[in-house]
Amino acid sequence: MPTITLTTDFGLKDHSVAAVKGALLCELDNVNILDISHEISPFNYTEAAYIIKNAYHNFPKNSIHIIGVDSELTPENKHLAIYLDGHYFICADNGILSLLASEIKPDKIVEINIHDNYERKSKILNVFISVAAHIYRGGDLDVIGKPVSKINELTHVKPTVNQQEDQIIGHIIYIDNFGNVVSNISRSFFKTMAKGRDAIITARSTKFNSVYSSYSEAINFEVPKEQREMEGKKIALFNSSDFLELAIYKSNPMSVGCASSLFGIKYLDTLTVKFL
Repeated sequence: MPTITLTTDFGLKDHSVAAVKGALLCELDNVNILDISHEISPFNYTEAAYIIKNAYHNFPKNSIHIIGVDSELTPENKHLAIYLDGHYFICADNGILSLLASEIKPDKIVEINIHDNYERKSKILNVFISVAAHIYRGGDLDVIGKPVSKINELTHVKPTVNQQEDQIIGHIIYIDNFGNVVSNISRSFFKTMAKGRDAIITARSTKFNSVYSSYSEAINFEVPKEQREMEGKKIALFNSSDFLELAIYKSNPMSVGCASSLFGIKYLDTLTVKFL
């Protein structure tokens, strides 16, 4: 049977996550419910999309992903169900799904239209759960919604290139648990624009002259350990999700600081890549 995942900005202090899980357990027997994250920053669409995009493909095909980030129904924030890359996603039309669909075209998109079956005070919870249960039982999306071809897009998360094509302007879209900052510049886009040229990466006043493929690649392990430049070394690399990331080797945000705090870089700050 399909797995159901949950991604929300609810946090873990309140009752909301437990309420969703309890309702799913009442609706479906022996359902497998797994958390992707409940620590999304409030109403942060790009953070939610980044986390889901890098997690969902590790789940079995036909998994059902409920996304509870800014999910209140409004005339400008309709509810959608999408079948994409062999997975189902249930979410408000707030741009999150457009980021997931930026590289893979959805097989089907429907605007959910079963809201009148539920009281307003419990509408969001019950609608998403009912749609998930319908899909879980093998139901077709056309039964719970009308087909649509266009969804809201977030354009500010796409990197831009100058007219000379010698500079990429990107933005920070995610700060991870280690305080490393992740940009919206993918490895493939970087390589396409580089055309074999060297590059200087600048974020605020910090510059990087090399881009690595892993954290350890930045360390010269042929040098005796006591002479190596390790802890505290600043690194630009393509992370495991193939996005350009700025990091400090083995940093600890709770003690010595991290890339975000030490470089003074925040969410949506600008990052530039200048090709030489």
